[in-house]
Amino acid sequence: MISQHATGERDIVIVGNGMAGARMAEELRQRQPDPRQLTITVIGDEPCPAYNRILLSTVLAGGLTARETRLKPDAWYERNAITVRTGVLAEKIDRDARRVYLNDGSIVEYDDLVLATGSRSFIPPMEGIRTSDGALARGVRAFRTVEDCDAILAATTPGARITVLGGGLLGLEAARGALGRGAEVTVVHPASHPMERQLDEDGGAVLARVLEDMGMRLVLGQRAQSLIHDEDGALTGLLLEDGTELATDLVVLSAGIRPCTELAEQCGLDIDRGVIVDDHLRTSDERIRAIGECAEHRGMVYGLVQPAWEHAAVVADHLTGTNATSSYQGTSQTTRLKAHGIDLASMGEVYTELHDREAEVLALADPARGRYAKVIVRDERLVGAVLLGNPEVTGMLAQYFDTGMAVPADRMALLLGRGAAGIAEAASPANMPGSAVVCKCNSVTKSQITAAFREGARDTRAVASVTRATTGCGGCTSAVDGLCGWLKKGDPDAKHARNEASIPLEHQHEEGAA
Repeated sequence: MISQHATGERDIVIVGNGMAGARMAEELRQRQPDPRQLTITVIGDEPCPAYNRILLSTVLAGGLTARETRLKPDAWYERNAITVRTGVLAEKIDRDARRVYLNDGSIVEYDDLVLATGSRSFIPPMEGIRTSDGALARGVRAFRTVEDCDAILAATTPGARITVLGGGLLGLEAARGALGRGAEVTVVHPASHPMERQLDEDGGAVLARVLEDMGMRLVLGQRAQSLIHDEDGALTGLLLEDGTELATDLVVLSAGIRPCTELAEQCGLDIDRGVIVDDHLRTSDERIRAIGECAEHRGMVYGLVQPAWEHAAVVADHLTGTNATSSYQGTSQTTRLKAHGIDLASMGEVYTELHDREAEVLALADPARGRYAKVIVRDERLVGAVLLGNPEVTGMLAQYFDTGMAVPADRMALLLGRGAAGIAEAASPANMPGSAVVCKCNSVTKSQITAAFREGARDTRAVASVTRATTGCGGCTSAVDGLCGWLKKGDPDAKHARNEASIPLEHQHEEGAA
């Protein structure tokens, strides 16, 4: 058995080589660039370096290759003195000795440990879904990793019959990608409308119509009961609880996720749905922190990337001594569906009824054209919105939601976009506070974009290279375009403009794949 121990003043070990783990390492090294003062080791069971899981639906749709989703170029970690061990599983933590035992027989010692173990796909308990050894049966695939994406792509040929279990965000993205490749796609979902966590009933009905008009089949209010295989073990169909049989060549599982808490449970940390943490992301062991999808903060387990970024920043502040007052207070959630031909955003409250006397609720619907908009206002603040087919107002409403700015006296202006008097001025970059988050995927604020611009990043592409804004789901691209345009008006001198050749190599590789 080989014992590994770094030689820095402080040794930090991160368990999890996904997005949260990679961001944690980056935040630490930004604050303490000297490896003699701080050694960083990242351990993960995925066989490849960290990649942007958000973009897998784009890979499935053919917009990117898996390689292009890598968070960093191969040499970046070495250049920044970060040790990354892929394809190894952390099996045990000895909290007293501060050691992590790996499945290759080695041991890694730590001064501080960060759990970034993420989550895994929920596997519904249905007949025929697993083999006798516990593996997924033939013709069944989760949609969670690059390997999953490769397997789905191999099976998604024109005319192939693909059934997606789950009509939530990820399930619809997978379904839309398969549909775009010519497959016959059916989505089976137990709720009465898709994306019921992000959409009210009316918005869900409009979305269902949009999907069906694209050629997707929706089976709503039904659960899958069992899989049907032939004598050779090949998948032939799916049996629903009402007795209906669906012919299918591949079943894609997207029925939710479950935090990976086994390691935390093994070493006796407090867990509920996730690993319980405080406002500093400390677990019940002060030497161990937890971030991302495995962490439970104030009863919330987040399945989005922005909270993980915010977690990593707070932990890095504390472990490097940069900011002892840094704390995490929760994340206001905004969700965007990343599917070709569909522009959908949901934020905050969505289920408040139209005639609720405790709030102001406005709604516009145009089902025939796939458009729906609903906003909820309380105490002059936007507290919720659903926007389907309304990209022209999404950016402005997101600013109201994120910043807490008072909404216009003419509430209908919230639904009418640029044509509404006063709203454009109220939500313009000039009135946007510096702390306003423009890119939620990467937690990039107006101040960071402004600083990058003044340092020479004079357009959206250059800003993306420096700040990572727009390189997540891409939904903030128009907002960054607007900020750059506004900044150019105030400083039209472009003599310091940055061209691609002057962008550091690691940033060039990150373009479009943070």
